[in-house]
Amino acid sequence: MINKIMTPQEAVAGVKDGMTIMVGGFLATGSPEILMDALVEKGVKHLTVIANDGGLAEGQPAGEFAGKTSRGVGKLLDHHMVDHLIASHIGVNPRINEQIVEGTLKYTLVPQGTLAEKIRAAAYGLGGVLTPTGVATPMETEVDELGREKKVIVIDGKKYLFELPLFGDFSFCRPSLADKFGNFMCAKATKNFNYVMAGASTKTIIAPEKLVEIGEVDPDTFHVAGVLVNGIVEGEKRWQI
Repeated sequence: MINKIMTPQEAVAGVKDGMTIMVGGFLATGSPEILMDALVEKGVKHLTVIANDGGLAEGQPAGEFAGKTSRGVGKLLDHHMVDHLIASHIGVNPRINEQIVEGTLKYTLVPQGTLAEKIRAAAYGLGGVLTPTGVATPMETEVDELGREKKVIVIDGKKYLFELPLFGDFSFCRPSLADKFGNFMCAKATKNFNYVMAGASTKTIIAPEKLVEIGEVDPDTFHVAGVLVNGIVEGEKRWQI
């Protein structure tokens, strides 16, 4: 069996300036912090990041659960590593608006369900997806997040937008549990985008909170097949809350 275990540095060694990466999670819940730290250490620049949002800045959320550091994609934004953010929600992390005003960050908002399905289409080899979301709005005529022309398709008298797949160079996912082949599952809210992003890039790297031997747990525990996973990084800590 191929040994997929690697260090964080080995996991991000192939990430080059200008690449497109996907980062799982929702407001950093389910984002692989150990891999974000490794990217910051590497110092790669000019990334296109596909994620639900821009993570969290230091001190968020407010109150007793405030983070001591930025989290998720927020770490990349702190270090001006992102040129283009493709996401569904950008209203929480103040770094996003600051960098938009500075002119150093471009963003494209995609409806959350549409974003998930475009990524899923990439993972499963589909040519695209049909959705009524955006019909009768400027989305009918605007180009998509990668500058590709939109198409309107009519089926049984109803209009749909034909949305093209979103591919990445790397998908970075954070399972709650994985085995050493890469089969994995995510608990509760950490499922967000981790499942659809696995396999949607040339390489998928996971950083599980817990890693077990193959066959140690019931195979039905896992929701994503390890055949989609290229690398596994140990040492991911539990989320701060």
